[in-house]
Amino acid sequence: MDMDDLAWQAKNYRGISPRTVRLLLEQGHLNLVAEVAVERGEWFCAERAVEELCQSGDFGRALSVMEPFVVTGWRPALHVKAEILLRAGRRIEEALDLVCLDEAGAVSTGECRIVAEMLGKAGRIDEAIELLVPRLDEPALLSVLVEITDGQGCDERVLELVTPRADRARQARGEEHQEYAFSDAQKLQARVLERAGRADEAIRILGQDIAGRRFLAQDTLTIHAELLARHGWLDELRELAAGQDAHTILDIFAGALRRYGRAEEAETVMRNAIAADDWVGYRAWLSSMLLAEGRLDDAIAVAEPGFGWYDCSNLLAPLVHPLLDRPEELLYLVEHPRVVPHHGHEEFQHWWRAWALAGLGRVDEAISVTDLDHPWTDPRIVKANLLSRAGRLDAAADELRALGTIKGREELCEVLILQGRAVEAVTVHPTVSEQRAAEPKPTPRGKNGYSLEPPF
Repeated sequence: MDMDDLAWQAKNYRGISPRTVRLLLEQGHLNLVAEVAVERGEWFCAERAVEELCQSGDFGRALSVMEPFVVTGWRPALHVKAEILLRAGRRIEEALDLVCLDEAGAVSTGECRIVAEMLGKAGRIDEAIELLVPRLDEPALLSVLVEITDGQGCDERVLELVTPRADRARQARGEEHQEYAFSDAQKLQARVLERAGRADEAIRILGQDIAGRRFLAQDTLTIHAELLARHGWLDELRELAAGQDAHTILDIFAGALRRYGRAEEAETVMRNAIAADDWVGYRAWLSSMLLAEGRLDDAIAVAEPGFGWYDCSNLLAPLVHPLLDRPEELLYLVEHPRVVPHHGHEEFQHWWRAWALAGLGRVDEAISVTDLDHPWTDPRIVKANLLSRAGRLDAAADELRALGTIKGREELCEVLILQGRAVEAVTVHPTVSEQRAAEPKPTPRGKNGYSLEPPF
């Protein structure tokens, strides 16, 4: 175990992946996850084992799981150990020492944030504020101040620090050199006012900012609209949604109507918007709402004009994803006569149909319709996934065991877990060193950033 391996795991989600660790824990294998973390240097196993152990109050074992990672000097591990000490309610100074490691004697912005959060969790709010005050003009530290003081009875003091920066953001709008460091200050001011019981004041101030276009961050609009919705100012929200920011705000207004029991009105509002301005965002919201209400045909009718658009604007995927665990409805959707292949990504439609068929137990048919012509798709892994989806775990395991590749062994691990063979699953899973050795070597690049070897 060394820092380089740990950093590689964290960056690339390798080793035993978070998904696989979650599956092990769902099957009740906490002890195995903790053992594997230490024995194999598996970072995601260590993280989740520590979290589960802390939740059950076993802080001593959580520390023992994390200690081999701490010994490497890797900072994320040091931060986790400090968190364990804090949650155990002891050794606050030791916890703080672990995160203040700048060799030059200075504390970086990131370390300042971590220390302030730890002081807050330890109940030392005044110290946390004093630490942050000289550095509130640095990125993200103003939001840290607001986060750690929530519910601590010091909202007036926080407002004294936030309000001048919110005023600077208002003044910066339209200036040649805008102070983007304060772009979040207005919404943070509104948040503190709301939690201090002064929501009307927050609404008034943000409303004036929006009317005068005096804001830097675009999400100031949504923050204001959500504030109006939470406090029942629906008439004001309706007026705002009818203006120049309708694309940003209309879905918030329609969602508020639904939450107040006015679903039919919400649908009418969105259908009228589509009739007047056939914007993809309106269709996306309405089709998703109709699907949530069980009206699949209506959802398809609304989304169908966008089934052939590119990527994020394509409206087929947002209907597919909620149905991935509902194979009968998914098959109905992808075989509906109005559905066309996902523009530029036709293989998705083949995979979605195969996934639905496998979920209905029609695995041979699923395999026959799957598009396997793409170089990044190993047909044996696809076949194993469909067998597993259909509940044929033994057949899936046989396919993956015969494959024997790094990816095949990773997939086999999950199948074995589902079969109740967790120890064997972990043994089969490739080690971090095996995964790294199997990674393609980086292609040499010239000064212009382009590859020096084919494909260029």
